[in-house]
Parts: sequence; structure tokens; C-alpha cells
Amino acid sequence: MKLNAKELRRIEPTRTQIRALKKRPIFLILDNVLDTYNVGSIFRLADALAVEKVFLCGETLIPPNHRIKKASIETWKWVEWEYCKSAVEAIKKLKSQNAMIKIMAVEQDVRSVRFDQATYKLPLALVVGNETYGISQEALRMADEIVELPMFGINRSLNVMVSLGIVLYQIVKPCLS
Repeated sequence: MKLNAKELRRIEPTRTQIRALKKRPIFLILDNVLDTYNVGSIFRLADALAVEKVFLCGETLIPPNHRIKKASIETWKWVEWEYCKSAVEAIKKLKSQNAMIKIMAVEQDVRSVRFDQATYKLPLALVVGNETYGISQEALRMADEIVELPMFGINRSLNVMVSLGIVLYQIVKPCLS
């Protein structure tokens, strides 16, 4: 089933329809992502790549927020999501459900490796952080690996949704051929 923006805004999915969608064992953890347009765009990205679940953590606003609804074109209704008090809580929850899940942070850090040199193996959770301060130190310490995107210009970073999109497409790249 492929829906355009107009159809997505009109259709109210049932639990059966949502469960019928084939998902990849990829989880997204948003650690205090404050820009609701980023949150909405991440829901669109999660839908585009059939991500299993999005965890909205800390001060991240949750749907139904007008700006999230607008930026997501209602894909937040099709993507499983859950609110957690912190990214640490979300990581602990995922680890308790599957001890083999790999937690990867997308962050600039002295321990990070280039995103295109990392080894991605599912199941996997990607943690992204606040637009200004990044991922909380406690959540960063819980990551099994930290990846970052190289920056060649004068700017030090990319938008959180853009960075997440680049890394997610790197993860699913083997499935595209």
C-alpha cells in the first residue's frame, strides 16, 4: 500500500493495518529532540524505511502536536511510537526485551567512527540527540558504538533528521540492491 500526502491525511489506520506492515528491526530513540518539525520529519523517515518503533524521550514533544502532524503528513499514526522519560529508560527497555540489540549513537565524539566505516547488524537502535547539546552523557555511555558524519566545510554539524536519514540509508543500503 502506497499513500500520497492527501490520502495519508484522510485515512485513519486501524491497529490491524499497522501490525500488517512489514517492519525492519530498527528502533529510533530521540533524546530531547525539541524541534517538532524534526520530530515529524523523523516519523516520515521511520515510515519510509519501515522502522519498527520510535521512542520519544525527555522533553521531546509527542503527537498529536500540530507541527508534528504537519511535518509527518500523519505518518505518526502508522509508525509505532512510545514516550519514555529518558533515552536511558528507552535503552534499558530495549535491552531487557532483546539483550542482543546493538545501541548506536549518532553523535560527534572522540570515540566515534565514520558512519560509512561502521558495521551495522540488526536488531539495532539508533540514538539521536538534542539539536544544540546532542545526546545526554548517560545515554552516550550506554551506546555500544558511536558513529558520526564527516564535515568538510566550516559548519560543525548537520540537522538531526538529516544525519539520521543518512545513517539509516547506510544501514538499509544492502537491502536496496
